[in-house]
Amino acid sequence: MYYESFGAGRPIVFLPGWGGDAGEGRDIHEPVFEGRTGWRRIYVDPPGTGKSPAVPGITDQDGMLAAIAVLIDEVVGTERFALAGTSAGGLHSRGIVQRDPSRILGLLLRVPGIIVDRAKRDLPTDEHLTKTSEWHDKQRRYYDVTEEQADLEFLGRIQADVRTYALSEDPAARFDGPTLIVTARQDTMTGYADAWSVLDDYPRATYAVLDQEDHFLPVRRHAVYRALVADWLDRMEEHLDA
Repeated sequence: MYYESFGAGRPIVFLPGWGGDAGEGRDIHEPVFEGRTGWRRIYVDPPGTGKSPAVPGITDQDGMLAAIAVLIDEVVGTERFALAGTSAGGLHSRGIVQRDPSRILGLLLRVPGIIVDRAKRDLPTDEHLTKTSEWHDKQRRYYDVTEEQADLEFLGRIQADVRTYALSEDPAARFDGPTLIVTARQDTMTGYADAWSVLDDYPRATYAVLDQEDHFLPVRRHAVYRALVADWLDRMEEHLDA
């Protein structure tokens, strides 16, 4: 499985949304680490995305999570690590936390997928969203490119049925480490309200809803998003020093 690694220190593993690769997460988050040392950033292409080939033996979300967990063990070894998951990567991150919360330094969920069945999600409209040139540029630079590179047949078979797209076990688990949940007010894909329902699992969570952002978050609110991530890093560092 392909991944990119930058810096040295405590590992942070970044998991993209369904069909996404390492590139968007890398470009969004690397500016936060300018002038900040002590963190090794690992950006992953899950099976069937980016430069990682599909794995025919993976037929459901459990298989996808198992493959990601194996990669993390190979890359970080026995070290404790932080997790940052976007959209479906948030589901994978919560599944990894559930396996062993004691290994996790902190958790970041960006526009997380909480309810797998789209028909049951609490979704807003995007009638107040202004899609600027930055939105269209991000579509072209990242999402159009990742769609061309992804194995859509492999991913589509898993996504086509809620029974295979969901984890077989609810990933809910109490996690007492520093957590950041960032959602978008005009996100018509995963919404913002469903993420509130898991807040009790994370007693040290900051929860944010950003206006003029959708599932592409961040497009216009880069400064706010980076400030939130920087605060999350600060809180992890304070937690380690406590």
